Amino acid sequence: MFRKVLVANRGEIALRVLNACRELGVRTVAVYSEADRNSLHVRFADEAICIGPPRLSESYLNVPAVISAAEIADVDAIHPGYGLLSENANFAEVCRASNIKFIGPPPEVTRLMGEKEKARQAMKRARVPILPGSDGIIPTVEEAQDWAQKVGFPVILKAKAGGGGRGMRIVRNADELPNLFHAAYAEAANAFGNGELYMEKFIEQPRHIEFQMLADEHGNVATLYERECSIQRRHQKLIEEAPSLQVTPKLREELGSTLCRCLSDIGYQNAGTVEFLMDTDRQLYFIEMNTRIQVEHPITEAVTGVDLVKAQLRIASGDRLSDILPAKLVIRGHAIECRINAEHPQKFTPSAGKITAFNVPGGNGVRVDTAQYAEGVIPPYYDSLIAKLVVHGCDRAEAIAKMERALSQFVVQGVETSISLHQEIFQDPAFRSGEFNTSFMEQFLAARAANSK
Repeated sequence: MFRKVLVANRGEIALRVLNACRELGVRTVAVYSEADRNSLHVRFADEAICIGPPRLSESYLNVPAVISAAEIADVDAIHPGYGLLSENANFAEVCRASNIKFIGPPPEVTRLMGEKEKARQAMKRARVPILPGSDGIIPTVEEAQDWAQKVGFPVILKAKAGGGGRGMRIVRNADELPNLFHAAYAEAANAFGNGELYMEKFIEQPRHIEFQMLADEHGNVATLYERECSIQRRHQKLIEEAPSLQVTPKLREELGSTLCRCLSDIGYQNAGTVEFLMDTDRQLYFIEMNTRIQVEHPITEAVTGVDLVKAQLRIASGDRLSDILPAKLVIRGHAIECRINAEHPQKFTPSAGKITAFNVPGGNGVRVDTAQYAEGVIPPYYDSLIAKLVVHGCDRAEAIAKMERALSQFVVQGVETSISLHQEIFQDPAFRSGEFNTSFMEQFLAARAANSK
């Protein structure tokens, strides 16, 4: 096991990694921006180093600053968390060149799976079902029109290097394709420095389902089964569940085995998540892979009993999956996660400021991952996540009851939060019955607006 690990992140995920390191007897180094000087990940790390001003590009995304901090602190490894540098293959290469272990997949694999079209082709070769679409990048509107006619409208344009819904446009007919093509290209170029696009058939009202994977450095791969992530707004997840009500044991077993073979073939290592869309016939289609730990990893931990962050650390230090995982993984009960954000529950505008009162719920089967506290500050420079509220019950009905109780006891004052929005969602009949898809929030908000008139 490593002697000392630098956590190249902030907020709740930085604290989550610090906790895992401490339980494994590993010393930790936190890096922070000037805006995060009083953050909990700074307070609870063994060492802390300021790496720059509040702006992300001058601190958490500043590779030379992060590497310099790692060398000054003389660490063995860097854990990138999620977001920020976690899927930056160039950063992983710099770590390798600096003789610092990057806790994640090799840079070559990160680069392969980060380019969505290459990832599609890798999955296609492994016989993982993918959506019909272009064979590669579509450079012109004219070629996009040709492909759309072959695939059939509606189609979706996606950024080659994209994520988070940026550089993505749904095209329903030939007339609107030119303008949407140029808009997607410009957004992708601005967000990722690469405007290249490809095209897929668009599935109306799908469910969003993802499989959690672990792979060691000895060629062994395991699946920790699926999560349901269909409750999302503008491609940003709000509520996640494990397991999915729509995935049968047979589908879970067959697709899991296929994914294990695929990731073994490409030399994948560490944690990763393979994401799918499910149509009304319960057919799953690959859309992308996230080569890092996910925000929603706690619900998988709840239903499998596996600490995924500890598993990441142990894999990176050379342990085999057979030493990390139980002999047989089983799904135990049902888990749900709500992302509590600092934003207006109706306008969805960010809400920065000082937290004047803060109380988190507890009790059997309730977990809160947060780095916030009373008198803490939500800075305006970063994402709006305050906490992840996770519940685990013997079945979905009990998990819903626990979540409703926990939401009622979660107190955050001084800033606006999404707590009341989650409470509304949990009262919705479609959500309670499990009969929803990725259009749920659009329909939910439309109904709420109509009722308010």
